[in-house]
Amino acid sequence: MTTGVLQSLHDRLRRHWRDYLELTKPKVVALITFTAMVGMLLATPGMVPWPILLFGSLGIALMAGSAAAINHLVDRRVDALMARTRHRPLPSGHLETGQVLGFALIIGALGLALLLVFTNPLTAGLTFASLIGYAVIYTLYLKRATPQNIVIGGAAGAAPPLLGWTAVTGQVDPGALLLFLIIFIWTPPHFWALAIHRRNDYADADIPMLPVTHGVAFTRLHILLYTILLFLVTLLPFLTGMSGWIYLVGAVVLGLRFMSYAVRLFARGENRLAMPTFGFSIVYLFGLFAALMLDHYSPRLFELLRPWLS
Repeated sequence: MTTGVLQSLHDRLRRHWRDYLELTKPKVVALITFTAMVGMLLATPGMVPWPILLFGSLGIALMAGSAAAINHLVDRRVDALMARTRHRPLPSGHLETGQVLGFALIIGALGLALLLVFTNPLTAGLTFASLIGYAVIYTLYLKRATPQNIVIGGAAGAAPPLLGWTAVTGQVDPGALLLFLIIFIWTPPHFWALAIHRRNDYADADIPMLPVTHGVAFTRLHILLYTILLFLVTLLPFLTGMSGWIYLVGAVVLGLRFMSYAVRLFARGENRLAMPTFGFSIVYLFGLFAALMLDHYSPRLFELLRPWLS
């Protein structure tokens, strides 16, 4: 009997693996995992122990994927109303609610177990709190309650570098909070640009995103204001001595480019610029955290290259 059940599960997974992968929002999880790994690397002047780097990152990724799957489950009726999401596994009928819930619980439990074994209880607890914050508090309540949903709910999405940091140190330090702040401020202009592009979908689904409740012009202004604030916040790692000149150059170049998108979106009033702004915001965050990592390890890199440069 057990063999038959396992074989049936195996066959289902083989047929639907793309649907299960889509449940985890792999592109989002990849960015989450990258920022978490950068948090780990910045938390120590040396190298991160490989079990923490490997299994800690995997645990965070699995729990992020679990939160995404729960988001699919909770939003299945809304997703069926929106052109962007109606082909997802649940609205399309490719998967059933029980399959999605079981998948979310399995990978979430596995991720939590990895964090408890290979990192520390603080990281496991904070990661679980982030999962609840996104999958339950944001998705079930905030998303439908206020046009400031993404500002308040952005705290869950800003947690990964803090989680990476605590996985190494076992404590919340000012540097970890600064990384958290950067993503927290980045989230509204990133998501509001997408919301402008998909405002009709959100209106049809009766979700009070800012472009729906306050208009596109108001949203464009707030994207610009948040992008300016983000530029200032990203200078703090240099000003506090956390990072050096390599990071500063990267932050300024990327920040000015991001602001140029926001300025054009605001000044021209052309909604077709919303998706390019959204797309660059992802490149921006990846580049910013890559600059943090490169700056952190540049002294060691120069030492390795010194014999070749002399």
